[in-house]
Amino acid sequence: MATTVAELTANSLINNGAPTVYCLPGVQNDDFFDALYRYRDRIQIVHTRHEQTAAYMATGAALATGRSQVFCVVPGPGFLNATAALATAGAVNARVLAIVGEIPSIALGKGYGMLHEVADQIGILSRLTKQSFNVSGDQDAFESLTGALSALEFGKPSPVGLNVPTDLWAAQVPGGRAVAAPIAHEPLPVDEEALERAVDLLCGAERPLIVVGGGAQSAFASVRNFADAFAAPVTAFRNGHGVVSALDPLFAPLPVAHELWRRADVVVGLGTRLQTQQMQWGVDDDLKIVHIDIDKGVIGRISKPAVGIHAALENALPPLTAAIKGRCHDRKAWHATAAEISDQVSLRIEAKLSGQLSYLRAIRNELPGNGIFVDEVTQMGYVAKFAFPCSEPRTFLSAGYQGNLGGGFPTALGAAHARRDIPVVSISGDGGFMYAVGELATAVRHNIPLKTIVFTDNAFGNVRRIQQEAYEGRLIGVDLVNPDFVALARNFGVSAARAHSPARLRTELRKALETEGPYLIEVPVGEFESPWEFILMPLVRRHRPVGSGADKLF
Repeated sequence: MATTVAELTANSLINNGAPTVYCLPGVQNDDFFDALYRYRDRIQIVHTRHEQTAAYMATGAALATGRSQVFCVVPGPGFLNATAALATAGAVNARVLAIVGEIPSIALGKGYGMLHEVADQIGILSRLTKQSFNVSGDQDAFESLTGALSALEFGKPSPVGLNVPTDLWAAQVPGGRAVAAPIAHEPLPVDEEALERAVDLLCGAERPLIVVGGGAQSAFASVRNFADAFAAPVTAFRNGHGVVSALDPLFAPLPVAHELWRRADVVVGLGTRLQTQQMQWGVDDDLKIVHIDIDKGVIGRISKPAVGIHAALENALPPLTAAIKGRCHDRKAWHATAAEISDQVSLRIEAKLSGQLSYLRAIRNELPGNGIFVDEVTQMGYVAKFAFPCSEPRTFLSAGYQGNLGGGFPTALGAAHARRDIPVVSISGDGGFMYAVGELATAVRHNIPLKTIVFTDNAFGNVRRIQQEAYEGRLIGVDLVNPDFVALARNFGVSAARAHSPARLRTELRKALETEGPYLIEVPVGEFESPWEFILMPLVRRHRPVGSGADKLF
């Protein structure tokens, strides 16, 4: 008995643990959605009001759960609408399968001007994903699906693409109702010689520092065991938060780590590109770096480490931890130095950024430790990257180095949809929130219990500050006109309130967390002090890697 490509795809998703398709349906994918209809008791369809949100929701769900997620959009403008979110999924190591419709196979590359035609769509898709597969006929559908699912589940966590021409969804696949399944991959072997060299360096270190990134989230238990054995300060920026608890006495927020980097003799990078540290803070011959990552390409990309280990952290760290346990230098003096620096930097941050800190503390005091906080490109979000403490993995979601305005709210929608068992709070500025404001309807339609906080200052605040400080106050293109967000939310059917102070925000957030369904809190604010001295920190080692461009603003 034969089956169609559409049925094969639906069955494959179900049998490989993808319970949801975030999507915006359209004509090129009609046959696929008709197949999904027949399996609607086994797979959930979450339709959005814009393609970017479908991709952002899949990204947020993947980050919040650690499991692969799926989105589906039509070709051409639908696909292009989703590409900012797809690029973000790549930046933050999210396992996301992008199923993208395509014009009829007979018209590919002909330039006929078919509906939604984009030249070389598969080429665009392949540049935004770890690997992309094109279904070119009924004979290769099974192989393409198997390859896509295998690439999605194994190796570096990254998005994967599947491109399907509209006429092939209904094509009959020979061989019965087979279901594609990932091909098991052998784990990367750990280089024993490199491991021995790392052990020698670590055991001889007197002033070590550990830097964890988003790639360490899935291996947080191994990372914590290693950090305990190595007894070194640990820092994180953006997506590395929560891998090691910020409540740990040896956790060092980014501005503290900047001062420690100046003094460190050995740095261990775990699941991180080390981009900020190497390109902004500098390197020299006195700093030895041990870099462990599942992505071979990031090891040595910026500067050559003393030891590079291409392996999954869960495979490399246990033997490394066992080898160094009880053999490291006494680090009491280094710990005392780190604590002293932490106290000094904390006082500076408190003196400069008390306005933002008061609001962040209001949120932190009400959001449970296992609750998820989703930041955004906003004044509050910049400070949260180094001043919002997280104690559990996958509880701080960020756009990473993409830093794309408007992505926070739709990403949080995906996280809240996938993790209904815990509270999810999203922060946005008025500029970013308006990118996807229509998705309040999606929150209501699917009863997504996201709690959204919108800080309003009627401006693109960061751009305005740069124009004030760097361009003698020549303001252009920064002032905004906003709706009444509370009234707007209520018109969508979303519960809403307004808070004019941190104390009131805490009260309203407590009410929101006790309320089922979506909830919005508008917080009108004025200008805040600039946090950039605690983010774009200066060179502290002798040189930057050649050609880094780190002397520029970003």
